[in-house]
Amino acid sequence: MANVKLSQRELDMVTNAELILTKNDIIAKVYDLFGELSEYAVKTADNFLSEEVKSISPKISKGENQEGLPWVMLDYPRYFTNEHVFAIRRYFWWGNFFSITLHVKGKFVQKFQIANFRSAIDDWYLCCNEEEWHHHFRADNYQLLDQFSDEQIKNLSFIKLAKKIPLQQWDDVELFLKDAFASMIEGIKKD
Repeated sequence: MANVKLSQRELDMVTNAELILTKNDIIAKVYDLFGELSEYAVKTADNFLSEEVKSISPKISKGENQEGLPWVMLDYPRYFTNEHVFAIRRYFWWGNFFSITLHVKGKFVQKFQIANFRSAIDDWYLCCNEEEWHHHFRADNYQLLDQFSDEQIKNLSFIKLAKKIPLQQWDDVELFLKDAFASMIEGIKKD
C-alpha cells in the first residue's frame, strides 16, 4: 500500500494555495520579461542574421521538471536541425539562476571565431560536456572559457558559450541579459 500520509510540512504546503498562486505570478513575470527581451532581440539582431535564421520567430517555452524544478526559456535567434544549430537561449531555472547561452553547431561552428569572444567577454563559461542539451553549470557541463585553448575549442563538435546570474540579483536580470546578448552579437558580427 502506498504511503499517502503527509508530514506536517507537506500538509502546511498543500493547504496553502498562495504558494502555487505566487509561483504562477513569478512564472508570468518571467514570461513578460522574455516577451520584452524577444522584441529587443529581434530589433538588435536583425541586421546581422541570415534570412534563414531571422525568418524563424522567437519562442518562449516552459516546463515543470528540469531536475524537478520549473523553468522558462526564450530562444532567439533560433535555428535547430539535427546537424546545424544557431541559437541564443535565455533560461530561467527555479531555485537556480537566469542564464544566456550562445549555441552553435554544424555549419555555424565554422563561422564562429572564439578570438572575438576572448577579449570581449570575461566570466563566460564554455560547455565541456558531450551532451549539448544540459543547462546546469556544474563542472561536468561548463567551465570558464579561459580554461580552454583555441585548439581544444576547434575540436568541439558544438559550442555553447554561457553566462549566468543568481536569482538573488532579480532586479539586475533584464540589464544582464541585454548586455550579454549585445556582447554575443558584437562577437559574432566581427566574423
